[in-house]
Amino acid sequence: MQTYGNPDVTYGWWAGNSMVTNRSGRFIASHAAHTGLIAFAAGANTLWELARYDSSVPMGHQTAISLSHLASIGIGFDEAGAWTGAGVVTIGILHLILSMVYGAGGLIHAVVFDADIQQSNVIQAKKFKLEWDNPDNQTFILGHHLIFFGVACIWFVEWARIHGIYDPAIGAVRQVNYNLDLTQIWNHQFDFIEIDSLEDVMGGHAFLAFFEIGGGAFHIATKQIGEYTKFKGAGLLSAEAILSWSLAGIGWMAIIAAFWSATNTTVYPVEWYGEPLRLDFGLAPGWYDTVDLPEGVRTVRCYLANFHYIIGFFYIQGHLFHALRAMGFDFKRLSDVQFGPHGRPAALKN
Repeated sequence: MQTYGNPDVTYGWWAGNSMVTNRSGRFIASHAAHTGLIAFAAGANTLWELARYDSSVPMGHQTAISLSHLASIGIGFDEAGAWTGAGVVTIGILHLILSMVYGAGGLIHAVVFDADIQQSNVIQAKKFKLEWDNPDNQTFILGHHLIFFGVACIWFVEWARIHGIYDPAIGAVRQVNYNLDLTQIWNHQFDFIEIDSLEDVMGGHAFLAFFEIGGGAFHIATKQIGEYTKFKGAGLLSAEAILSWSLAGIGWMAIIAAFWSATNTTVYPVEWYGEPLRLDFGLAPGWYDTVDLPEGVRTVRCYLANFHYIIGFFYIQGHLFHALRAMGFDFKRLSDVQFGPHGRPAALKN
């Protein structure tokens, strides 16, 4: 957190990041608790949507975002291939149970375990301490994150291969094998919005899994190569810098998801998300439904695309704010600017 040269600065209760800035144990506690909140929201929303689901109305014309995602990956279908919601309650309750497990883990790390892992008596745990000026420590932690992401991609690929996912081309759930064609994967970097092959989608995830796990193993096994320069993060790495990069990543992904979900009907089938949207530019880009719906009703696709774009936009603004603070920019100096004629900055106040 930016202290503006005051080492004894204190923050209000609302500045939650200040509690985890240089305390690796508390950092893990916040991660676990945050995961618990996400799991609780997912489970509760799934059950709420199922309770009010109307089978006489297309799912895409209801606010059934969780149900739509579950249907897309082949959950909720009977043996005949019709969507019945089978297994959805189990998924919802499982998420609620996991939210309590994660919440308990967060509380244990916050109350029982050391605030800073560096003070732990467990040798293996000490490897995950936070040392911002130690590149070997940072690359070690990064490697583990990459491996977890890679495992998640493998899970998705294997789920599609063994269980199957919904294919709008045939209107049923089918098993999908990945197409690990590097040429296709490269080409889809530029036309992913128009992708129409589930095999190519799974191939991209399989490649990403290999790339992430390989990169993770490299970062865990190796140390800083060459001189540790500012270009590589020397003097720049901090909790606030990490926060800024995280916001940039999730913001960019949200904006990509907005454009993708607005028009793609292979990954986002019309049956579950509604018809493709129309993009209009006003004060900001916005997506609108292309079909006549009752007053006040929007498709799932409309909610999904617009929400992702709006939240992505604000995440990127947060990235810029925290990145500038991490680089040492003092926002308080803005309040000291004296303005001359025509509103132009003239000088700093004494």
